[in-house]
Amino acid sequence: MQEKENEQKLKELEEKERYTTYQEELGFEKELNILRNDFYYQMGGENDSFLLIDFLYQPLDVLSGDAYTSRRLDEYRTFYLIVDGMGKGLSASLTSMIMTSFVNHIIDKMIQHDHFDLYLLVHETFEYIKKILLDEEALAIDYILIDREHNEIYYSKFAMPVMLMQTQNGVLVKLKSNNPPMSKYLEEFKISQYNIENIEKFLFYSDGIVENTTICDGLPYSHFIEDDFSTSFTRKELVDNIFTKLSIQEDDFTLAFINRVDFNEGEIIAQKSFATTLEAVDEANEWYGALWEGLCVKQKVAYQAGLVFTELYMNAYEHGNLGIDSKRKHYYLQEDIYVDKLLELEKGCDKKINVVLTKITNVNSTYIVTKISDEGEGFNTQILSKIFRNSQAFNGRGVFVSRKNSMGIYYNTKGNTVLFLSKI
Repeated sequence: MQEKENEQKLKELEEKERYTTYQEELGFEKELNILRNDFYYQMGGENDSFLLIDFLYQPLDVLSGDAYTSRRLDEYRTFYLIVDGMGKGLSASLTSMIMTSFVNHIIDKMIQHDHFDLYLLVHETFEYIKKILLDEEALAIDYILIDREHNEIYYSKFAMPVMLMQTQNGVLVKLKSNNPPMSKYLEEFKISQYNIENIEKFLFYSDGIVENTTICDGLPYSHFIEDDFSTSFTRKELVDNIFTKLSIQEDDFTLAFINRVDFNEGEIIAQKSFATTLEAVDEANEWYGALWEGLCVKQKVAYQAGLVFTELYMNAYEHGNLGIDSKRKHYYLQEDIYVDKLLELEKGCDKKINVVLTKITNVNSTYIVTKISDEGEGFNTQILSKIFRNSQAFNGRGVFVSRKNSMGIYYNTKGNTVLFLSKI
């Protein structure tokens, strides 16, 4: 009798644990849907001058007290929000997600009416969240607007860590918070501005990163972030620098890393146009591999660059110019007619694939930027956010592999041009 009772209790506990896990998964899925990133695998701007916009969002637990959003307001203006709910657990997570959701709602309305106003955004969301905050609760928040047309950054920082920027000459610029923590008792706020004509890189982040203990004599990471930011050209380099110094993650991590890149300041080392044929695919891979042999770099770097090129060029060929979507590709593969269909579709296609390699040198390192452009209809990169939540999915595997083997990949708004960076 006792044995049956124990088995029943064990079964009930297992059912409860499965239910809790399921609810946590749903909660995290909801968090990801609330966060907005208009630049998911996209560059900001077009042509020869653009922003490389990257985020690190790594919650410590399922319920995160951090949240972020990044919005494309128009051709020249971009908006960034980082929210850090002070404290841990459900209350901090709910406050951060409610705030982020409402900020995005207001921005949607402003974009709809073609009238973005930073002061109005801060004021409306500030008044909204004050009614929700508990007496002892507070929020740390960054509201940041970058205007590339007028070369100005506008910011309202509520008790957030120092914003780091770097000039084209390598000089570090630090902008401190201009407001105390946001609480229900706060009555006023400030918005400040700074000229960014000479600024090359930006870094915004929550305090979880800088307060984390490192393996370097137990010092907090705040002792190292300025040097690591100064020597990093991409988010990947910065994140690698961060995690080589940490033993364990102690809090939620959120950061935005933005780099302004101007192709006019680089050196074009090769460019070529290819037909949309399987034969040209082989030709392009041979041509690209030969170029890297002449760059005299480490074999691993050349191999990874070639791997990324093969994946992204094939995407331009089959998905871009030939217009084969994932569903049709799966069907062709299952029916073992994939190659036959490619050859058939090639015959009626006169579109080209253009490849340009540019060498860009910053203060510390040199990078090869490979740009691949097709003449297809493009795609919405937001679909990649769902694909990457399941890294085992067949769809998008080429982009997934490319992300892992490069310093970063970025599409244009239309989705028919992609570039990736390799460090040499």
